[in-house]
Amino acid sequence: MDEKEKIREQGEAQCLSNRFMQYNHISLAAVEKDFAAVELTVVPESCNPYGMPHGGAYYTMADTAAGTAARTDGRRYVTQNSNMQFLSTVKEGTIRAEATIIHRGRTTCVVRSEVRSSDGKLLVTGDFTFFCLNP
Repeated sequence: MDEKEKIREQGEAQCLSNRFMQYNHISLAAVEKDFAAVELTVVPESCNPYGMPHGGAYYTMADTAAGTAARTDGRRYVTQNSNMQFLSTVKEGTIRAEATIIHRGRTTCVVRSEVRSSDGKLLVTGDFTFFCLNP
């Protein structure tokens, strides 16, 4: 098994064991070294009273993608800090969060996430700092 297959297998296993992700209808779309993507097809349970995805749904997607990307080095991480900008929204369809490592240190990892609509419109962006539990 090459490194790319190993990372994919580890990412899938992490997401299968993530009950919070499953409960929120989020699925793994892609994972490779220093990158991960998750998707959510908008359902009534993911919407706020105005019929659009709740900010918490966007945050959960961005955080999940970022955490999955951080863990592609085989270590364990927890979210230490985050900063989100909510730019736009949709009312239906599939939304995708993509996360890319922008800094990987001995004890912390900084990841940038972007959530986009199916037509590529940027909806949310955020930066996440993760703390490594086993540096």
